[in-house]
Amino acid sequence: MKKLLPLACALALSALSTSAVAGDFFVRGEAGQSDVKLKATGVGSDSDKDTAYSLRGGYWFNQNFAVETNYSQLYKQNLYRDSVNYLDAKLTTMGVGIVVKEHVTPEPVGFFVQLRGGFVRSKLAVDTNLGDASETSTKPYYGIGAGYDFSKTFGLSLNYDHNQDSVDDVKVTANTLSLGAEFRF
Repeated sequence: MKKLLPLACALALSALSTSAVAGDFFVRGEAGQSDVKLKATGVGSDSDKDTAYSLRGGYWFNQNFAVETNYSQLYKQNLYRDSVNYLDAKLTTMGVGIVVKEHVTPEPVGFFVQLRGGFVRSKLAVDTNLGDASETSTKPYYGIGAGYDFSKTFGLSLNYDHNQDSVDDVKVTANTLSLGAEFRF
């Protein structure tokens, strides 16, 4: 991971050019569904789906390259509850990354495809009647999207993202399909 951070910084700096002076800040909201899979060595595996959302923000250096920061809630469910006992689980991520976007037309409006990737700090939290615990890990994330920019300041897209978390003998994978709206200013 320490070797990838300088590479990401070098890519960000290489995208700066005289046209980058006219860049745009952006905020983006995404909502969709995550398919979360949990695999524990010696115990087995299970999967569940849940509504997911993501908040992203960053800066477009030019029409093709941006840096972003993000927060996502990929899973939050009550797994068990009776009159005394309960078990709740939550998976969230916070990270930084890059976005590469290509429009079908020479202008930054119309149909586009985009790739994004970087690193997220995942937090898996469990709350029970006996107490609560959480574990974190830092892993890469990646995603792909396609959409339509209606103007230079607004666009919609359909996105697929992959996140993973692992602590000791437990591995959690979240694949999310979402609809996103981006505002640039």
